[in-house]
Amino acid sequence: MAKKMICQTYSLFVLSVIMIFFGRFGNSSILSRLQNDIDQLKADFNSSHSDVADGGPIFTEKLKNWTEKNEKRIILSQIVSMYLEMLENTDKSKAHIRNISEELYTLRNSLPDGLKKVKDLMDLTKLQMSDLKIQRKAVNELFSVLQKLVETSASLKKKRSQSQKCKCW
Repeated sequence: MAKKMICQTYSLFVLSVIMIFFGRFGNSSILSRLQNDIDQLKADFNSSHSDVADGGPIFTEKLKNWTEKNEKRIILSQIVSMYLEMLENTDKSKAHIRNISEELYTLRNSLPDGLKKVKDLMDLTKLQMSDLKIQRKAVNELFSVLQKLVETSASLKKKRSQSQKCKCW
């Protein structure tokens, strides 16, 4: 029973994380209204079914691996898009579905760069690194890529050094 209740709260938890992260919960009445809407959505999807617990969570575990703010924007923008895709095939005449969809669209519109970054990552996974032409292009870009890595690494070290100095005050 406890496992079922935990699984039932995943969608609310993920949506809450997304909205809190992007500052959409300045008003607790929004959260409360959305909780009721999500409860209705759970009923629509019969999310108390025993198979919901199988295999664990689908989004919340992935969020643990994305720790930096900009990283979170990337994964959360993808999660928001997936929820919107899921809701596309539902009965939009229901108020709770419209309310959730509107909030998700608002969030998605606040992170257009996140969607672009996800697309870039997906495009990278499709590259055929065994293709000789791709290999040639990659070799031509290797110095520039390494240069960016060195710059990024130096920048992070500088930020860490500055933050340690600030702690001494």
